[in-house]
Amino acid sequence: MSAIHTFSGKKIDPCAPDSAALSVEDIAHALSLICRAGGHFPQFYSVCQHSVACAREAAARGYSVRLQLLCLLHDASEAYLADITRPVKAQLPQYGDYEARLQSLIYETFAGGAPTADEQKQLSAVDDCMLRAEFLHFMDVDLLPNGGTLLTAPAFSLQPFDEAAGVFIALYQALT
Repeated sequence: MSAIHTFSGKKIDPCAPDSAALSVEDIAHALSLICRAGGHFPQFYSVCQHSVACAREAAARGYSVRLQLLCLLHDASEAYLADITRPVKAQLPQYGDYEARLQSLIYETFAGGAPTADEQKQLSAVDDCMLRAEFLHFMDVDLLPNGGTLLTAPAFSLQPFDEAAGVFIALYQALT
């Protein structure tokens, strides 16, 4: 069996995805149930919450609506592939190929295309800054000392999964 069944009842092969099988609702739902940091934070904090926080940080920096949307969607492939921590992901080149292919399709389907080189730099800066803030908040560890400082103050609180997914979907709709 090469397909997974999604929350909405669709089937998708994450290794050979079809854009017709992608759904913002499935992405939001799945990301709302995946914990950041491989589950090692002292409380649950979802990839969905992280994605929303990144989009809001992009807005606070005055970045374009498209970049805010790209920030919201930057981890969307994890809805179909799961979240793998950065150190492990770096050791799995084939996984990286699947992730890149799926993420590219997600960007094409929901944002009109993948980030340009300049957009990717801005997106990565937001993502790294958020990662730094998350680890400082939850673990008191400065994972990226040169990762910058947030302009926003994300709520690093426990959020029910359905509420997090609803916020993600509402933000997606506002940006599109």
